[in-house]
Amino acid sequence: MRILLLGKEGQVGWELHRALQPLGRVTALDRPEIDLARPASLPAIVASVDPGIIVNAAAFTAVDEAETDFETARRVNAEAVGVLAGCAAERGAWMVHYSTDYVFDGTGDRPWKETDVASPVNAYGRSKLEGERALGRAGGRHLLLRTSWVYASRGHNFVRTILRLAAERDALRVIADQHGVPTPARFLADFTAMALDRVLAEGSDGALRSGTYHVVPRGETTWHGVAVAAVEAALSLGAVLRTTPDRITPIRTSEYPLPARRPANSRLCVDRVEQAFGIRCPDWREHLPGTVAESLRGPNA
Repeated sequence: MRILLLGKEGQVGWELHRALQPLGRVTALDRPEIDLARPASLPAIVASVDPGIIVNAAAFTAVDEAETDFETARRVNAEAVGVLAGCAAERGAWMVHYSTDYVFDGTGDRPWKETDVASPVNAYGRSKLEGERALGRAGGRHLLLRTSWVYASRGHNFVRTILRLAAERDALRVIADQHGVPTPARFLADFTAMALDRVLAEGSDGALRSGTYHVVPRGETTWHGVAVAAVEAALSLGAVLRTTPDRITPIRTSEYPLPARRPANSRLCVDRVEQAFGIRCPDWREHLPGTVAESLRGPNA
């Protein structure tokens, strides 16, 4: 089985390159080899690999920049997705694509289900929702995996930022009125490989699993909760930090204004994905200490 992985240098893409190896021959690409901001260039690249699976882990993820550069966000997160989905459908290939909790408006306090109406409150969310719809219009077999608050021991993410700031500052102020769950890139990649293995083993029956799923850990917290847990984990591992958990002050979103509005409720319901694939979504605290340990060791450890 030939697999085309896009976005190999990103947090999820890095883990996918490892997780997908047992499924077949993986061709992993990233810029400058491939540029999703140029959707017209994609069919030739797909044709050169002729994959049975396309996994798109590339995206325009700069949430605030999308407010002023929506055209680029839309090309990458929507137009390119439609082109890739069309290529996959023409070949009868599976396509995996990742979306976000930001397609929802953040109202209420219950976890969002796959069947809930999407209504994004910022430009990034709109671009991702357009990508979801383009994937659906292509009509091919696909796994659309919505996730949230992704973190890893590499790349730019909230956990690594908190660890860096806690080493530099005596105290931190962190938002405590946005609710969701942090998702380890490793868990997301491992789930993707397991799901693909399942649908491939089922042959034509695997197409019955084509659709949208929420893939995040169980439980919920706030950004403040993640920050406290990350600092606690780092201190338990012997890290020398200037900030201690009691010096991380919870604040409201209004006290830390950003260009793009963030949803207050980013909780995602995982009942459907657990039932469909027989997986256990771990509690969000389960993977955090290991990722913190890897972050403290550094990329060359």
